[in-house]
Amino acid sequence: MSTVIQLTDVYRAAHVLKSVVRRTELIHAPKINPESTIYLKPECLQHTGSFKLRGAYYKISQLSEEEKSHGVIACSAGNHAQGVALGAKANGIKSLICLPEGAPISKVEATKKYGADVRLVPGVYDDAYAEALRLRDKHGYTFVHPFDDPLVIAGQGTIGLEIIDELPDVDAVIVPVGGGGLISGVAFAIKSINPNVKVYGVQATGAPSMVKSLSGGERITLPSVSTVADGIAVKEPGEHTFELCREYVDDIVTVTDDEIAAAILAMMEQEKLVAEGAGAVAVAAAMFDKVPVKGRKVVCLVSGGNIDVNMLSRVINRGLIKSGRQYAVTIDLSDNPGVLAHVSKVVGELGGNIISVTHERTSTDTPIASCTLRLVMETRNHEHIEIIRRGLAEAGYQVVK
Repeated sequence: MSTVIQLTDVYRAAHVLKSVVRRTELIHAPKINPESTIYLKPECLQHTGSFKLRGAYYKISQLSEEEKSHGVIACSAGNHAQGVALGAKANGIKSLICLPEGAPISKVEATKKYGADVRLVPGVYDDAYAEALRLRDKHGYTFVHPFDDPLVIAGQGTIGLEIIDELPDVDAVIVPVGGGGLISGVAFAIKSINPNVKVYGVQATGAPSMVKSLSGGERITLPSVSTVADGIAVKEPGEHTFELCREYVDDIVTVTDDEIAAAILAMMEQEKLVAEGAGAVAVAAAMFDKVPVKGRKVVCLVSGGNIDVNMLSRVINRGLIKSGRQYAVTIDLSDNPGVLAHVSKVVGELGGNIISVTHERTSTDTPIASCTLRLVMETRNHEHIEIIRRGLAEAGYQVVK
């Protein structure tokens, strides 16, 4: 039984947020995993483009007049920053946000547009956190924690209430995990109403702080984190969130950056939704069978959509490669007239569309009369790639990789 929050806290947050947040209705997404019934909870369509508005706004709304008079300070990779900035502006108080200097430019500029002052801090989220605490102590700001705060957790838990209300017979809910505020609130709310619903968390393989903490039985601090999912790149889970995850979450798994990229691409193509890296991890877990979803009714929480456009183009390319939609092949072949044209003909007849050609004659790794050919092509899937590889081999070409 949780001593951090009560179900009444989540219902109270829902009442406060009723006129503030969008009620993001579930989207049926049958192609994500055809062996299960998948729904998306599109918090990427929320005001500020992320679920973070819920917890931040609710926390600020509960501050005393004395606390409000000093203003608020927060640290964030970007989404919590925007939630705090909007919440502070709506309540007529000042806000200062510490962000990691590597935060996407789009998130930094959006935070400024919502009315906050921004301070960029060298390092990752945890470094921004330390700086925010230092400034809080120096200037008397009220600190709005991005995840390890009962009021913030209760605000995030309103998502769980909405899921159960809209889909009462849901079997499982998959939730992104960084510091743990989102999954703590969602899991607590759902399990309090229906303990039979499974709640699974997902972290990036490059930032598995909650996974390692739960497996070790105590909170651990990672020496470093590295992932395209910057919104969940957290070195250490919270004290409250660790206890809530240990009590209410069934399992937490990890997905790779390539799997995240494939999930972002799938949502864009299939559901016309744009998700950031952190927002796509739940879908990645369902796509690549990281949690048991076969034959079950599952909700994937798409936590945010604030992805930098420059990063998006790189993610799309990685997603194309991961899903077998783009393939690069290197071939050793004799340097004779007509050979390149013949290779192109073989690929074309097998349905591949060549989009890039690199012809290398000067390599010292091949015979003098040979050359290396690298083709990048559009393909349908991994099975199609194998067909092309076999076709090239049967035509007498040596496929190097």
